[in-house]
Amino acid sequence: MHGNSTSQKQHQELLLTNARLVTMIAGEQGYYVSPASELYIKSGKLITSNNDVPHNIKTYDCNNKLITPGFIDCHTHLVYAGNRANEFEMRLNGVPYSDIAKQGGGILSTVKATRNATQEELVEYALPRLDGLIRSGVTTVEVKSGYGLTLIDEIKMLRAAKALQSHRKINIVTTLLAAHAIPPEYQGKADDYIQLICQEIIPLVAEEKLASSVDVFCESIGFNLEQTEKVFIAAKQYGLDVKGHTEQLSNLGGTALTAQYKGLSADHIEYLDKEGVEILANSDTVATLLPGAFYFLRETQLPPIALLRQHKIPMAIATDVNPGTSPFSDLTMMMNMGCTLFGLTPEETLRGVTCNAAKALGLGDVKGQIRDGFDADLAIWDVEHPADFSYQQGIARLSARVINGEVDHV
Repeated sequence: MHGNSTSQKQHQELLLTNARLVTMIAGEQGYYVSPASELYIKSGKLITSNNDVPHNIKTYDCNNKLITPGFIDCHTHLVYAGNRANEFEMRLNGVPYSDIAKQGGGILSTVKATRNATQEELVEYALPRLDGLIRSGVTTVEVKSGYGLTLIDEIKMLRAAKALQSHRKINIVTTLLAAHAIPPEYQGKADDYIQLICQEIIPLVAEEKLASSVDVFCESIGFNLEQTEKVFIAAKQYGLDVKGHTEQLSNLGGTALTAQYKGLSADHIEYLDKEGVEILANSDTVATLLPGAFYFLRETQLPPIALLRQHKIPMAIATDVNPGTSPFSDLTMMMNMGCTLFGLTPEETLRGVTCNAAKALGLGDVKGQIRDGFDADLAIWDVEHPADFSYQQGIARLSARVINGEVDHV
């Protein structure tokens, strides 16, 4: 993988030939695979009406390979320092999480390591995880802050996330998740920390354009509805979108609150009830499923998949890459888990990492579909049928990516 030079070459024209297209057009039923086709790219955009293709254009022969929209990982905590494999081992040896936390483990161990790391070190640590996502066909990654929990460290995390674009051919979307946990300095003073987020962190992040959205962990071990709403109000005041980590461990009503504030997505939602699903159905908020965390924590409460289907709520799937509950950097593995653990169909998982994932990032009108005028972010695969993404694991299937109109071999 090479350094990012997408902006320099965005105006090149390219014609993909012998491409079997899986367009993933939102709202269409099924995932039809086209016969060998041509796909024209101009100025980093897809032109599906081939009447305008000039002569003597540069071509790339796809050799009858399958072409999908570039995959989108719409929920990650990719940037962090430290390693919690020892905690994983301790838990499996019967040590309670409360004891691990008392010994300085848990999320606060990641916070400590992240605070002690420089921005450059955070980039260095994140690159191998990012490379795993790229190998699974990802062209756009959402990266959250949330392990700094101070103004300076949250800013450092967001800058590190944005800096990844200068090291790899990738589109990074950043989210402020300062309301991820109560920092050690604010134990017993969560309202004061929320005030810091609303009055200092959000205004600076908005001013410096370091994030496009703000997220909150609305949960019994995170922040309550009132605190979550304060963060949402502040985010909206500064022109930022909102998202929610909601109903992961209990049914607090965070999903409904996220929908009320026109949130892009409500994520996890294992404990979402029928009433909450109906509220979600009357909004544009995407339901983002995170099977990696469900699997790693050996949870048993399944998200309400049948109700989400019944109400035609778009479902996205993401890795939730993080050191504590989902240390997985492979989006196709999440597609497999979505099928095996949650009972999704392979088509639903493919929509979950393309058109629905794009919508979960507010990018539904430019990414996640092979469609006229959309961004030329594509994945070129050595597979016969799109069900293969969710079926088979451990075999290299990605032939190349096209990112911002430029072919990138992996």
